[in-house]
Amino acid sequence: MRVKSIRMTLLGASLLACLSCTGQKDAETPPVAAAGADASAALKDWPALTSRLAKDPAIEARVAEILASMTLEQKVGQMVQPEIKSITPEEVRQYYIGSVLNGGGSWPAKNKHASVQDWVALADAYYDASMGTDAKIPVPVIWGTDAVHGHSNVYGATIFPHNIGLGAAHDVELIERIAEATGQSTRATGVTWTFAPTVAVAQNARWGRTYESYSSQPALIREYAAAYVKGMQGLLDKDGNVVATAKHFIGDGATDGGKDQGNALVTQAQMINVHGQGYYGAIEAGVQTVMASFNSWNDIAAGKDYGKMHGSRDLLTVALKEKMGFDGFVVSDWNGIGQVTGCKDDSCPQAINAGIDMVMVPDAWKSFIANTIAQVKSGEIPQARIDDAVTRILRVKLRARLWEHKPSASQFAGKPESLVHRDLARRAVRESLVLLKNDGATLPLKKGQRVLLVGKSADSISHQTGGWSLTWQGTDNTNADFPNADSIAAGLREQLGEANVILRDSAEGVDPASYDVVVAAIGETPYAETNGDIVPSDTMAHSRRHPEDLAVLKAAAATGKPVVTVFLSGRALYANDLLNLSSSFVAAWLPGTEGKGITDVLVAGADGKPVHDFRGKLTFPWPAVACPNADSTPQFALDRGLRYGDTKQVGTLPEDATASCGEATALGIFKQSDIAPFTLQMEAGGATQAVGNDMNATQRWPQAKPALQVATVQVNTQQDAKEVTWLAPARFFARNPSKNNLAAMATARGVVQFDVVVKQAPAKPVQFTLGCGAACGASLDLTATFSGDAVGRKQTVKVPLACFGKLGADLTGVDTPFSITADAPFAAAFTDIQVVAGAADGADVVKCAQ
Repeated sequence: MRVKSIRMTLLGASLLACLSCTGQKDAETPPVAAAGADASAALKDWPALTSRLAKDPAIEARVAEILASMTLEQKVGQMVQPEIKSITPEEVRQYYIGSVLNGGGSWPAKNKHASVQDWVALADAYYDASMGTDAKIPVPVIWGTDAVHGHSNVYGATIFPHNIGLGAAHDVELIERIAEATGQSTRATGVTWTFAPTVAVAQNARWGRTYESYSSQPALIREYAAAYVKGMQGLLDKDGNVVATAKHFIGDGATDGGKDQGNALVTQAQMINVHGQGYYGAIEAGVQTVMASFNSWNDIAAGKDYGKMHGSRDLLTVALKEKMGFDGFVVSDWNGIGQVTGCKDDSCPQAINAGIDMVMVPDAWKSFIANTIAQVKSGEIPQARIDDAVTRILRVKLRARLWEHKPSASQFAGKPESLVHRDLARRAVRESLVLLKNDGATLPLKKGQRVLLVGKSADSISHQTGGWSLTWQGTDNTNADFPNADSIAAGLREQLGEANVILRDSAEGVDPASYDVVVAAIGETPYAETNGDIVPSDTMAHSRRHPEDLAVLKAAAATGKPVVTVFLSGRALYANDLLNLSSSFVAAWLPGTEGKGITDVLVAGADGKPVHDFRGKLTFPWPAVACPNADSTPQFALDRGLRYGDTKQVGTLPEDATASCGEATALGIFKQSDIAPFTLQMEAGGATQAVGNDMNATQRWPQAKPALQVATVQVNTQQDAKEVTWLAPARFFARNPSKNNLAAMATARGVVQFDVVVKQAPAKPVQFTLGCGAACGASLDLTATFSGDAVGRKQTVKVPLACFGKLGADLTGVDTPFSITADAPFAAAFTDIQVVAGAADGADVVKCAQ
């Protein structure tokens, strides 16, 4: 059944006013009141919920029996979840490990194209090891994965639209079917646990994970969360069921400024009635695991600062487990415990005492086990808390019937065809498309029309799939990495015929007489968490970050032919300039591997009538200005979405030329990957080479005689840094060819700032240079900064811009704000490179005399 509308009861006016005045003044979407547990009234406290997976006395008795047989070492082992790159099956056996995971962009034997049989073989190996321990009652390991829009880490798997597109479909039954298909795909690889669904209620499109949210409206998310859990997990009684996860608890979509892992400045009423709704739906549907969030929460109005979620007992234990009645287990996020005050990645009694049951500690799991055992023996962690955590883990494993069969025993295991659900994904794409403009009824395209297809996303499956697709950030993928997929170009060729589709980068130089209409496929390029964030000082204009798309549309419009724009994005962005250059404008979100789902709707049948109408409606407001806030009137409101036959004209929209949304407080250069328009570069012997964003490759460059070795490592968070080893004289730097005016930042006491861990101290001078083209530049000697006690510890280096001004650098035209020149031996890992205003007065800044 297609759900045409989602029930939602508005709260009283006074409560609405309260919910809307809570500190998120720069949010793109005003906070919205939500329905309560019975969809009829606002909740005053966390609701008591009833899961459809009721406690089974037989399971509870078995849990008690197993727990009584376990040693402390065996119990702590059950609470640990290492990454597959960091643990062998033998170590699973030796340490009684309870779970493993593969992070984004992690595959068996580090092989991006690992077969489904490779996955099953490794799953069996881990399972057999867990059942081969000397424990009185061996406990099977459970493998978790981020199958967040299909089994998206696996080569050949169908990748469905990201959540933002599925939200636009407003189809609860579709969500349940997608979840069911994803569960079967997951079982095909022998994996039995998925970190989905994400039930965030994103309130600020600056957040780079906005596309992981179905809607800015909580009622839809509650419906979807329940449907997803029912489809994926069911009652854990079918072969295709896998354990589901509601994440990230709680308020990840509420952070101030939309900053990933930031601070939610909302009231308790907002947190309960808006951001809790997805968890209520998921828990009632029987979800068995909940993942804690990286963000913090400060309820300023109530004077209550909860701090980091991973360390909040009030939320993980009192709210979730006691008040809501959640009886599954809570898993941490990637090294999330390390962000709790006083904790490290491998040691955090605060998080366990707060209610974390299973700890995702990807690499430092051995020291975590040792530390945790010691903390239990010392009384820092009560034995009762360990027993409760393990009880919950055992309960979920028994409900999932893990003792009954090994991974390869599933009817789906090892079968490539179990990964493929193309018809369902194609349907999802069709339903997700939102038609925002169709002036002149340019759409649908007619059979026999000749189309000039332009734009960087026209024949790019990587752009369609976005982040969390085969690789973590969705980068470093080509069409060849998606064998069961079709691009937009493939769809148009099928619908209109090869001879009627001309594929070019741009309309420039193409004779307008050779085509009837231009179709431009443009949009955002792939990103995942953190990398997709838009800082508060930057505008929400798409053309600001992707001027190449504006250029493509200008060239297309100049031909005089109608222009149909297909816009791929993970959020609603200011795009009035693009809309004005388009006759028709389709928000296609991030549609996944089925590009033909787009052309199904764009192209009419042989009779000239639409075969499929547009059905999608906005679940996020579309901004009318470059710097939207809570008081802004949207260009296109919630539930906007045209249909064929609608005569409403958009016309010419006012264009906002605002260049900044406030004082420039930071200019990002590199954080996990290049921040456009900057790129990391290597230089040796007069030649340069881009580092690129491949997070799994170790580069030795130049190949003939390497001067630099570059690998991806962790400094602050998962795969966020580049470890550079100098093998000969060379330079490692970041460059923006269009240059930046840093004079205002220098006046505002700005610094070039970066986090670094020195792996090997330098034996020769290390120069830090700020460059402004071939004519000028200035350098400081940072040898001392990277020597002595700097080795092996993280430090944040701050180099004042004023230093370079004093040395003669022209700060009005800087193309290279970060450059390290050194010689062997020297090795260091760099991340979070940025220019930051107001930081030059601290005692920890580099002295100009240095």
